[in-house]
Amino acid sequence: MLKRQLTISILLLFFCCACTRPNKESNLPTTAATPASGHPRNSVDVVKAIASPAELRLNGSADAVVRVTVQNGYHINANPSTFSYLIATELTMNPAAGISVSFIVYPDAITKSFSFADKPLAVYQGTTDIKVRLKADKSSPVGTQNLSAKLRVQACDDQVCYAPGTLDVTIPVSIK
Repeated sequence: MLKRQLTISILLLFFCCACTRPNKESNLPTTAATPASGHPRNSVDVVKAIASPAELRLNGSADAVVRVTVQNGYHINANPSTFSYLIATELTMNPAAGISVSFIVYPDAITKSFSFADKPLAVYQGTTDIKVRLKADKSSPVGTQNLSAKLRVQACDDQVCYAPGTLDVTIPVSIK
């Protein structure tokens, strides 16, 4: 009887630990792609983002593109995510002198079935682009400046999701 209770307790403890999700973003360094186990420590280990330069005229608008690359074998949740409890990919921009964000366009998601979900999920895989419509007002300083942005992602493989993370993105903007 004691052996059975011990076995049940261990299984219950294992189940609770396996089902627990972290609720804070991880700030682990992103230098190593994966630890010795072969799995990423957090999502930024398998996701990279780089922005192409944008050129604006005073009182004009243009699109900046943030190219998101997800390592083969992983995916990130689309925006919007399939379920409210999933962490959607989200780009946020810091304000800049004379430049505003009119809107952000997230790419069309692919729908994929996974063994851990009851219905197919909307995800991004491989390389995908997020478009940001920027507007320069009349008072914008002419010249080049860098806009600061943050890309929040949660990467998963076919069996498990990893701690969410935030990538810093710099968007070079030239105003003429």
